[in-house]
Amino acid sequence: MLTIDEREIAGPGTCAHPTGGRSSFRRILVPVRSPGQAGPALALAARLCALVGGVLRLVHVRTCDPPLRAPARFYRETVGEAAAVLEEALLAAWACGGPRATTAVVDARRTDVARAIAWQAAVWRADLIVLTRRPRLASTRLIWGSVPDQVMRQAACPVLAVPPARSSRSVPARQKGDPS
Repeated sequence: MLTIDEREIAGPGTCAHPTGGRSSFRRILVPVRSPGQAGPALALAARLCALVGGVLRLVHVRTCDPPLRAPARFYRETVGEAAAVLEEALLAAWACGGPRATTAVVDARRTDVARAIAWQAAVWRADLIVLTRRPRLASTRLIWGSVPDQVMRQAACPVLAVPPARSSRSVPARQKGDPS
């Protein structure tokens, strides 16, 4: 796996831990597939980092399909598109109070996304991985698997899976007088 883009960025409002103590979760890695999907995990990780004076690592895995007969790989997005995903996620983290952050774009095969996230956490020496779990039926996760489940099995540090934000469109509000 190759890290293509890595930047150290100091964000606005950097603050230290209020009691001056050290937390065990000072280095938090957040995998970002898309900023909208990673929103709950980004918000939680940014607040935690702001509280303890930690640093975030935003990682986007740029997936490729293995070559069948050609020597080249086919990537679903360009390096620029992957960097734009991380820039948008970085702005969202700063909006939630995240003090400092680093970003990385990692290349991996589509079947090795969880391994790439666990590898990036180990190389960066992350204390915690915070990711968003997509809503799926348990039977679907059992048959097809899921990246968060694989990350939990492969990572050497604790993994916190955050449920996705509830959509206001998914469950209509009950009106007064509804029989149900």
